[in-house]
Amino acid sequence: MARQCLDLGFFLSVPGVVTFNQGKTIQNVVKHVPLSSLLLETDCPYLTPEPYRGQRNEPAYIVHTAKKVAEIKGLAWEEVAAVTAQNTLNLFRIKASCPK
Repeated sequence: MARQCLDLGFFLSVPGVVTFNQGKTIQNVVKHVPLSSLLLETDCPYLTPEPYRGQRNEPAYIVHTAKKVAEIKGLAWEEVAAVTAQNTLNLFRIKASCPK
């Protein structure tokens, strides 16, 4: 399904579930999808990433999602944050740029 979405030009959004031990499916998708096609989401107030799982999700916790994506892809989390932020701007056609 991810491949079909990418073929249609869609972005794929990664929630805090990627940090769960049972999140192997989403982790595998993240591993194979280009960073240029990924977005990060909080899905607040649900799907809180580790280490806050079980608590109310907050936007500030997105850093944990970025760090897990970075770990999976073998990148610095700051690069993941910058690229996915720029992807968000591109998706919504916001005229700004994110620092690299």
